[in-house]
Amino acid sequence: MADFVPRDKKHAVVYQIYIRSFCDSNGDGIGDLPGITSKLDYLAKLGIDYLWITPFYPSPMRDNGYDISDYTAVDPTYGTMDDFDELVAEAKKRHIGIMLDMVLCHTSCDHPWFQKAIAGDKEYQQYYFLKDGCNSKGPGDPGEPPTNWKAAFGGSAWEWEPHIGKWYLHLHDVSQPDLNWDNSKVRKEVENVVLFWKKRGVAGFRFDVINFVSKPAKFVDDTEGAGRPLFADGPHIHEYLQELVSTTGIDGMLTVGEMASTTLDNCIKYSNPDNHELAETFSFHHLKVDYANGDKWALKEADIAKLREILYTWQRGMQEGGGWNALFWDNHDQPRAVTRFGGRAGEGEPNSDWEHVGKMLATTSFFLEGTPYIYEGDELGMTNAHYAKIDQYNDVESLNFYQILLKKGETEDEALHVLSERSRDNGRTPMQWSDGHAAGFTTGKPWLASPANYTSINAEAEVD
Repeated sequence: MADFVPRDKKHAVVYQIYIRSFCDSNGDGIGDLPGITSKLDYLAKLGIDYLWITPFYPSPMRDNGYDISDYTAVDPTYGTMDDFDELVAEAKKRHIGIMLDMVLCHTSCDHPWFQKAIAGDKEYQQYYFLKDGCNSKGPGDPGEPPTNWKAAFGGSAWEWEPHIGKWYLHLHDVSQPDLNWDNSKVRKEVENVVLFWKKRGVAGFRFDVINFVSKPAKFVDDTEGAGRPLFADGPHIHEYLQELVSTTGIDGMLTVGEMASTTLDNCIKYSNPDNHELAETFSFHHLKVDYANGDKWALKEADIAKLREILYTWQRGMQEGGGWNALFWDNHDQPRAVTRFGGRAGEGEPNSDWEHVGKMLATTSFFLEGTPYIYEGDELGMTNAHYAKIDQYNDVESLNFYQILLKKGETEDEALHVLSERSRDNGRTPMQWSDGHAAGFTTGKPWLASPANYTSINAEAEVD
């Protein structure tokens, strides 16, 4: 089994596991690596070829593991390195390859590199973007942020660090300082991380928001928006990806890049095999058709005509340009697609909108050209959480934007309605294994509540 190689991208199906919510083996209410291993037979019956597992590395969990404090270890919450090795070996026996999530655009602020930087270590200060403020009156005075860029989770993309008297860049949460890939030492650190996991038998990698790693030569205000056109698909991104692929020898493995605010032309370049960058790309244009005025937190009905146009444009463009699509409807950062695209009525009932929409979405994925990605629970028709209270939410982005919506004048009920449609927690509720306690996910108290419909929408009922 050591020589097992999963199917190539043109014939493979990938199943994504949000580890915190998949299966809890020890009753602490949190999914873990042994829990995944215990469900491999179920996954094998689905006919999948790869398991993409979200981060299980040590983390303060400000962003549920996407804020990493150690890239080459296993957080005790999720198990041990022996548990990981067992998962890889058992998956191979079932002809399934393990794909790991690589979060290399930023670290946790608790990572030793950042801690050394703010302690005054000049070498590690070059690992991040540390800048003086605008209109500062001198040392100790922050002035104003260096640019007007906005963070993905709300607020400024800059945070004042009083220990060193500088602002640091964080394009996501304040706890996630961006790494400076222009520093060759950082790129060497990243290479070592990838090689560490490759040597442990990993079959593929998913690179988180990888098209943000190359920043512009000059940091200036965005006169038209939140800054994304200035730092997405940056000036050296293709060079840096080619270097990473070459130095780690991952060309030919299944590699996929999450591309935020990208373009079709860039995704063709990223995924055309002649360029030796990535095997395929995630883009999100098709999941913005229900954004009013391009704002995720402003609701409107999904524009299905626009959806069809986007799918057609990307299918034809990728085919003509020699690129390759990763096909998906939802993931851990999205609400559930069956709810989003018209399947609210008749949840769990046969011959209902819920059933028809779920089947339509699955059929579409498998009839388009690209690699289909199944997010945990998609095969069951899992729905949004339908939470009614703010204290039911866990997601840092949702909690931030709840406060932003209130400050804009929305009532609590109005803000909660927006979260019920848009929150990332909609896609993070525990996997619904049965109609028993906590949907069969745990014997303890789950870290996040399941929607009430788990009694009818669950694997036990559907497999039977």
